Amino acid sequence: MKEKILANRYRLTEQIGMGGMAIVYRAVDLRTGHNVAVKVLRPEYNEDTEFISRFQREAEAASKMTHHNIVNLLDVGMDGDNRYLVMEYVQGKTLKSVIQERGKLSPALAGQIAIRILSALEHAHRNGIVHRDIKPQNILVHADGHIKVADFGIARIANSSTLTKGDNVMGSVHYFSPEQARGEGANATSDIYSTGIVLYEMLTGRVPYDGDNPVAVAMQHLHATPIPIQNLAPDVPPALVRVCMKAMEKNPAQRYQTARDMAADIRAALENRPERPVYPEKEFDTVQQPKPQIREENRKPMSDTGRNHPENVHHRKTGKIILATLLGLALCAGLFFGARAVFRQVVTTATVPNVKDLDVEDAKALLTKEGFKYIEQYYINENVKANIVFMQSPKENTVKRRGDTVMLNVSSGPSQIQLPDLLGKNKEEAAAIIRSIGLTPDLRSVMNELEEDTIVSQSPEAGEKVNKDTVVKLFYSGGKTRVPGLTGLKLAQAEELLKQNFLTISPKLEYTDTRNAREHGTIVEQSPTGDSDVTLNTPVTLRIYRYSTDRAEKTITVNLEESDENITLRVTLQAEGSDMAYDAYEYVYQADQERIQPVSFNIPDERNYTCRIYQNGVLTDTFGLSE
Repeated sequence: MKEKILANRYRLTEQIGMGGMAIVYRAVDLRTGHNVAVKVLRPEYNEDTEFISRFQREAEAASKMTHHNIVNLLDVGMDGDNRYLVMEYVQGKTLKSVIQERGKLSPALAGQIAIRILSALEHAHRNGIVHRDIKPQNILVHADGHIKVADFGIARIANSSTLTKGDNVMGSVHYFSPEQARGEGANATSDIYSTGIVLYEMLTGRVPYDGDNPVAVAMQHLHATPIPIQNLAPDVPPALVRVCMKAMEKNPAQRYQTARDMAADIRAALENRPERPVYPEKEFDTVQQPKPQIREENRKPMSDTGRNHPENVHHRKTGKIILATLLGLALCAGLFFGARAVFRQVVTTATVPNVKDLDVEDAKALLTKEGFKYIEQYYINENVKANIVFMQSPKENTVKRRGDTVMLNVSSGPSQIQLPDLLGKNKEEAAAIIRSIGLTPDLRSVMNELEEDTIVSQSPEAGEKVNKDTVVKLFYSGGKTRVPGLTGLKLAQAEELLKQNFLTISPKLEYTDTRNAREHGTIVEQSPTGDSDVTLNTPVTLRIYRYSTDRAEKTITVNLEESDENITLRVTLQAEGSDMAYDAYEYVYQADQERIQPVSFNIPDERNYTCRIYQNGVLTDTFGLSE
């Protein structure tokens, strides 16, 4: 719709809604100048017979109705491949938005809105149309306060003989009826149930059934009891509560059978009357027809009624024979239909087997063996392996007729997340992105000439789909530098040279004893070796000469803190003018050891050092070491 004009008549001005089947635009009717709502079938469904059928069914349903509480149909047509419906434009917001903004509505307001919804449904039902998707999102509140029921997109014409496969479970899960949850057909009482759910939400500010996934909500419609309205909204009149709960009965036979009756009970509850007024179902059923007048000359004397006339006697005998024959036929029919009912109840019934936790193919085979049909629906399940049945309806051991359908909720496995492309991003930014989609990053430095901290590769790769417990390895550039040769240098010289090459010294020095005092503190060995290419900030392990003198070895006394726990004692040394600290001593003292302990360690070279004492990671003492 490049020109934004449909059928040379409707100029589309803005998109105001989008559903699974169609896109809704506000438009101007160029002939009248009026605002209208144009519902256009989504382009991807232009060749889909199922959605085309559903779209046409909405047009057919809407064309049968004209009511002040229903969004009325104005036009239907096609423009090229675009199928569209033109409806009256309702300026306002949805009832769902009103509830979200205001929370609980007053009982009087909720009741008045419900009456108008029911008025629309009564009109639809009398025209043989079941809405099947009553929910606050489909109730429009006009700016002037008028209530309009919209979206008959999955409405069913009462005498329609077929439904598309996508209509087996209809409507929105928070509002559809138990029979819809079972995949059965919906009727007028299904709309009444949904209206009860909407009334409950208006009165309490919340839906009666909620859960982590659609299956959990559907199961609550079948088996759960909602939180009492009085617990959430104590000011709601008990009579209005009773109306709402009767509409929400799980057994359709126990609900209101007509929208009209429910509306009358709501009005009685709001007016604090004990009973609803009795209205005749049809306004003219009670009109009396005039009795035929018998002309005086045709009357027979009272003494001669013709009862004993031979012809009449013959008719009476014939009537008795016919009556006896009919009674016999009725008895035979009763025996036949009674036997057939017993056959249906006993011979054609079976117990639903337990197929939960079975592989879906095994579950289907078992149900087929027992004479049941099945519908399989797949849902993401974080705790159940793929292709395993995690819920069934009806439950096991339920007695049903052979040929009935069992709904299987099958796991499609944990949710899959598509990995983004992180190459070239800074490592911290990449790690934050991975965490934001619920995954765990594992940062690993690699030697690379790209700018330091730049992601150079990832595993799994971008575009792959993974589960939520996947650890994503992010390899980032640690830069590249060459290790200088340090053998024969003093420790202080090595520190400075490594710093110039963006390298560090491992804090744990290794020692080799020497008898030459001048070799004390001279490097004997290094790892990595000189002239090696490594990433920036790689720690280089050094082995130095140690000459045993009073200066090279030091013993101090440490006062351990009083504690019932073990204490890890760590001693570090830092040379004067250096930013490098070495681990000189580390030991775990048991809780029952003496609190005063002698500690001996090596001094790396001839420089003056600052000694720091840590107990369980906490700095407890600092002092200088010198000759």
